[in-house]
Amino acid sequence: MNLLPKSSKEFGSVDYWEKFFLQRGKKAFEWYGTYLELCGVLHKYIKPREKVLVVGCGNSELSEQLYDVGYQDIVNIDISEVVIKQMKERNASRRPRMSFLKMDMTQMEFPDASFQVVLDKGTLDAVLTDEEEKTLQQVDRMLAEVGRVLQVGGRYLCISLAQAHVLKKAVGHFSREGWMVRVHQVASSQDQLLEAEPRFSLPVFAFIMTKFRPVTGSALQIFELCAQEQGKPVRLESAERLAEAVRERQQYAWLCSQLYRKAGLGSVSLDLCNGDTGEPRYTLHVVDSPTVKPSRDNHFAIFIIPQGRETEWLFGMEEGRKQLAASAGFRRLITVALHRGQQYEGMDSIQAELSARVMELAPAGMPAQLQVPFLSVGGDIGVRIVQHQDCSPLSGDYVIEDVQGDDKRYFRRLIFLSNRNVVQSEARLLQDVSHRAQKKRKKDRKKHRPADTPEDLPAAPGQSIDKSYLCCEHHKAMIAGLALLKNPERLLETPLALLVVGLGGGSLPLFIHDHFPKSCIHAVEIDPSMLEVATQWFGFSQSDRMKVHIADGLAFITRLAEEEGGGRARPHYDVIMFDVDSKDPTLGMSCPPPAFVAQLFLQKVKSILTSEGVFILNLVCRDLGLKDSVLAGLKAVFPLLYVRRIEGEVNEILFCQLHSESKLATPELLEMARALEQTLRKPGKGWDDTYVLSDMLNTVKIV
Repeated sequence: MNLLPKSSKEFGSVDYWEKFFLQRGKKAFEWYGTYLELCGVLHKYIKPREKVLVVGCGNSELSEQLYDVGYQDIVNIDISEVVIKQMKERNASRRPRMSFLKMDMTQMEFPDASFQVVLDKGTLDAVLTDEEEKTLQQVDRMLAEVGRVLQVGGRYLCISLAQAHVLKKAVGHFSREGWMVRVHQVASSQDQLLEAEPRFSLPVFAFIMTKFRPVTGSALQIFELCAQEQGKPVRLESAERLAEAVRERQQYAWLCSQLYRKAGLGSVSLDLCNGDTGEPRYTLHVVDSPTVKPSRDNHFAIFIIPQGRETEWLFGMEEGRKQLAASAGFRRLITVALHRGQQYEGMDSIQAELSARVMELAPAGMPAQLQVPFLSVGGDIGVRIVQHQDCSPLSGDYVIEDVQGDDKRYFRRLIFLSNRNVVQSEARLLQDVSHRAQKKRKKDRKKHRPADTPEDLPAAPGQSIDKSYLCCEHHKAMIAGLALLKNPERLLETPLALLVVGLGGGSLPLFIHDHFPKSCIHAVEIDPSMLEVATQWFGFSQSDRMKVHIADGLAFITRLAEEEGGGRARPHYDVIMFDVDSKDPTLGMSCPPPAFVAQLFLQKVKSILTSEGVFILNLVCRDLGLKDSVLAGLKAVFPLLYVRRIEGEVNEILFCQLHSESKLATPELLEMARALEQTLRKPGKGWDDTYVLSDMLNTVKIV
């Protein structure tokens, strides 16, 4: 028996509904959910003693179930004489105080201000089938009648799918009348989430329009969204922003339905936001492993990434997450990154907070009542202490944070919030200072003080850095490139002139300064804020051998290249290093900016490099065509070009020299690296035993 209309316009027809209820008989028809699914939102906005009008009641059991739990002053109306007769017969003896009337809701016969609540479950959606003039006029009459029969302070509670044209009409109408507008998302039951065929891909919403007394000349409009049944409403600035927020939740529901129906949708990620502030709290990535053989216990798992480790390749890159999912052995793994600036009590509280939400992302075929495991590294959520936040006019918002590594050592990081998953600079904290900070944090936790407040600062943040340790793999490779210089075993006693463009936290020039006692370093940094950051937070300092120039690297090198003449000799450097990022995220190359590898500029770089010197460049380029072009341009200026790919990262370190005949075979290159390392490993000199220079050059290739 087909009960669906041939056209959506028939939903507004009296004849259609008469035939519908005749064919359906006495079996209840529940639009958008049963009483059990809606009772949370209904009880929140309707008091038991209030007088309630249900418009378009149909043969739903909703009114009957409300009556049975104490809401006994209910009037029901519908345009179908058939259904009104059915409902009167069904309720005459059991619910004597509840009435059913055949009535057109666009021309109601009740006096003004007769009701405190008008309840509508799907009726507005059924009437507002399109945006033709005739339909809109009918809806205007309906909503005007709703406003007329409600008392001041009364509420129009409309259960709807909140399709864009319906939301626009309802919100527009009542906000112009000066009513408070709230949209409340109705939580789905766990059973519905796991149904073989969920009824709607779109979530169900309740519109709560509260009638205010008209105030002459007032333009106040109130728009609120309540995302969960027990959540606090969030105030939004406009009807447009409200519509956008509803659309985001509809897109999320659609995504959940797609993830339920099929696996392997590709890279799927989403943010779950703090219900009170709207700020991102969790970032989820859904990773399917279709090759995993299904069993009862390997359908689904959640992996909590420890705080501060979301930037690691295994967690921060798609290929890394695929590897993690495959090794975990689950058909679907959801990785969860925790956002800085949010408070987390521990794994148990995160599990309680996420359990219901992540179940919406579960795959089909998962056994009922299956306990979904929450996994992590070492079973905890890690530690992140935000030490400092600020905004640079050039680099934008940034944060200095201390995070705990998997070896329980602490690391200080500089993060630009415009690219929050990339560590801009990193340094290891000295262990004794880390231990003191850990003890202090435990003491603070007893006082219930948030962990990422400025009170957690060590007394002397700049003095807590382990300057002998290089955290960044690309910095280690750049240092290893010094082995390309002549007589590397004598570099500690050889005067070296170095130019480093891009300071960041200062770890790279500082390491060179401390380990090569005859070196003289000029560092160029365009952003004065970064010099302050490096000095205050990363233990950087200037000296007679270390000078920082606040300047544009392009302009600085251009000026140097043009200095020859007028009695002044052009300066020459034994080593030139570029470790400078681009601020333009639309480019396929994030390091360096394209102007730094333009042919004309590379000629200027060449002119200030000594004949046997080395130009070392950190290249981060995802556009393969652009990368080939960059390599060809470098090769045209520097005939000898080595490339070292950083494993697990996009970075590639380029070593450029002027004479192709100086080319070294891999065994010779490794021997020179070993000679340099042996010189650097002097008694009394701090050296990281895990840092092997020859390993950094083992995979070098000549372009």
